[in-house]
Amino acid sequence: MIRKVTSGPIRDKERTKLKLLAAVGSILKKDGFTGLNVSNVAKKANVHRKLIYDYFGGMENLVKEYLNSKDYFKVSLSQIDEIMEASKADFGREMAYTLLENQFDALMENEEMRRIINWGLSENLKPLVELNQERERLGEVFFTRVTDDHFKDKGKNFRAIEGILVGGIYYMTLQAKMSGETMCGIDINTAEGKFEMKKAIKQIIEWAYS
Repeated sequence: MIRKVTSGPIRDKERTKLKLLAAVGSILKKDGFTGLNVSNVAKKANVHRKLIYDYFGGMENLVKEYLNSKDYFKVSLSQIDEIMEASKADFGREMAYTLLENQFDALMENEEMRRIINWGLSENLKPLVELNQERERLGEVFFTRVTDDHFKDKGKNFRAIEGILVGGIYYMTLQAKMSGETMCGIDINTAEGKFEMKKAIKQIIEWAYS
């Protein structure tokens, strides 16, 4: 019987990278972005700080990889064409809502993502800027290839509608989870509140397409 290999340079490297990525998330949740530095991350991961440079080229690239691994909007390049072609059947109606619903759920359920959004609003750091640019790039593909022509003569700016909804979801979820406050008397920390907000988002999308 061949014995399973549980260690070696490649496996050890991958394990260490995962430990460093997990350390970034742990520090981000506990101390926020101010706690992220080479010393703290290495200590949390229980590895030598030199490995951050060896495996990621530095703290900036480590944070970038962490952000990419957590982003709710992340879509592989191989999926883009398939998603866009499937969305053309209803001019993007279902996809427009699905993207917003996924955003809402991810921010409600994932403290790390909420920290990332809050971090991005308060710090102009390269990894955060690049993450937002990637979201914008994918959004631009969706608008250009699927929705722009449909709304061209409809008297409705669908990009603006989607932008308002995205911003509203950011604010609602951050407020609900970070301060526990309601929005217009609706508590989205409850199942009923979540349902009502999602229903309203869908109604706005349906109105835009009507």
